[in-house]
Amino acid sequence: MILERVVKGHCLCGATRFELRGEHSWAGHCFCESCRRAVSSAFTSWVGHPDGQWAWTGQPPATFQSSPGQTRGFCSTCGSPMFYDSETFPGETHFYVALLEDGTHLTFGENYFEEERLPWCPIPSA
Repeated sequence: MILERVVKGHCLCGATRFELRGEHSWAGHCFCESCRRAVSSAFTSWVGHPDGQWAWTGQPPATFQSSPGQTRGFCSTCGSPMFYDSETFPGETHFYVALLEDGTHLTFGENYFEEERLPWCPIPSA
């Protein structure tokens, strides 16, 4: 019997929770200014997951349209960033890897927007 992978994640306070079922579409690191400002960090790490294969299992996140067609979600209790959804990437939602209870199975394939990287920030191996 083959069991479907279920990866759980949650915000800092635990109010907003989610489950990702099955295989991820991709995992990578982003250096763009928008992502940096959303998380107050030099870069962020994402896992893309197909829509319809994930669900909120706690309090749903609040949302903010950061630019036309770009929505970011965050916990309305503690403020933790939760996800990114873009019309540019239909059919998938991007979750912050740091929220996963166990992300040890991930293999990072790409670095995105390296041209926007802060000069003092090292580039992680993809």
